[in-house]
Amino acid sequence: MKVGILGIQGDFDKHRKLLDDLQTESIVVRYESELSSIDGLIIPGGESTTLTHIIRRTKLMEPLKLFAEQKPVFGTCAGLIMMAKSVDDYRIEPLGILDISVSRNAYGRQVFSFSETIELSDIGKQSFATGTFIRAPRIKSLGTTVEILAHYHGEPVAVQEGAHIGLSFHPELDNELYFHKMFLAECESKINFTDKSNVA
Repeated sequence: MKVGILGIQGDFDKHRKLLDDLQTESIVVRYESELSSIDGLIIPGGESTTLTHIIRRTKLMEPLKLFAEQKPVFGTCAGLIMMAKSVDDYRIEPLGILDISVSRNAYGRQVFSFSETIELSDIGKQSFATGTFIRAPRIKSLGTTVEILAHYHGEPVAVQEGAHIGLSFHPELDNELYFHKMFLAECESKINFTDKSNVA
């Protein structure tokens, strides 16, 4: 299994180090041609208006949408914004991977960044995780097929739809492995499903 990390903006190296800890091969993705060699893609945090600009300029918008139709995508903070269906900022062109609407910087400016314990929905395996919120987006609404994975003060901060996962916060800054493990399980599941389909 090989996971790609979108490396056009943001602190993508933190995700790569975490994947190393999980003994998972990874590459930094900057071009459309690199998408064909990976089994899942992480869109890291950064600045969502800048991400939109670079994705447009490098003509990655449609390739990323097509990739998400076949393989899992995992976004943190600005990555979540880019995965949303709608965003409260006309400068951003989201990918529409998750059926959610989000509000940018809803948890405050950079100076109000914080690290907190969040409550996980999957009580059977792990009850709590740690997340760092930096100019974090708020999930304002979600579609009926979107599952809430975690809450912070009663609000959803981690969601999943199909094989795709989006977080308002940065687990990679706290070496929090829970969500990356979940994402890798989705990638593995897709690989196994594809292998069985090819055999059939």
